[in-house]
Amino acid sequence: MSKLRVNAFGISIDGYGAGPDQSPDHPMGVGGMALHQWVLGTRTFRKMAGDFAAPLIGDRPSREDVDDEFAARGFDNLGAWIMGRNMFAPSRGAWPDDGWEGWWGKNPPYHVPVFVLTHHARESLTMEGGTTFHFVTDGIHAALERARDAAGAKDVRLGGGVATVRQYILAGLVDEVHLAVAPALLGRGEHLFAEIDLVGLGYRCTERACTELATHVVLTK
Repeated sequence: MSKLRVNAFGISIDGYGAGPDQSPDHPMGVGGMALHQWVLGTRTFRKMAGDFAAPLIGDRPSREDVDDEFAARGFDNLGAWIMGRNMFAPSRGAWPDDGWEGWWGKNPPYHVPVFVLTHHARESLTMEGGTTFHFVTDGIHAALERARDAAGAKDVRLGGGVATVRQYILAGLVDEVHLAVAPALLGRGEHLFAEIDLVGLGYRCTERACTELATHVVLTK
């Protein structure tokens, strides 16, 4: 059976996966971009994000290093994604008629079917490059079933946000979690593992590696 994986999920030293006060101007919360500095200059991010990456990368040189290896692994053997609504759009409630098609523009970096968890139905959205967003209103198990059907023998990657990852971990559905622990403190925001007993759920640390910009930890059950 295919695995459900979390890859390249940035958290702070104090355990936050997003900062406080999320908004269209701060989609990862105030200070949240500090969690993702490790990936911005990697060859994988440049290739994945295309033109979207340019203002984030600035004049950083392209890197092919340990950070890049972990970023690239997140796209190996993938047949589908699942994500929470906030990873697709900043809006809440009923879908606004504003033409929003995701944070990444006309050609998102997924290139496979993506299943977006939401309480509000809408038609599937087909983008350039092989990405189709499907909007799932009947819960996390239904989204996983549809994603696995779409992925076939390949794995399913679980994207953010924090609440989405927590739901799937607490339900015992996530096989592997790769965390990139940034050398940053947020103090407030969305805590990834608050009151979650990872040991009781059967996780153990199977891999770790340190770079200047992140400590990579892989948890497996």
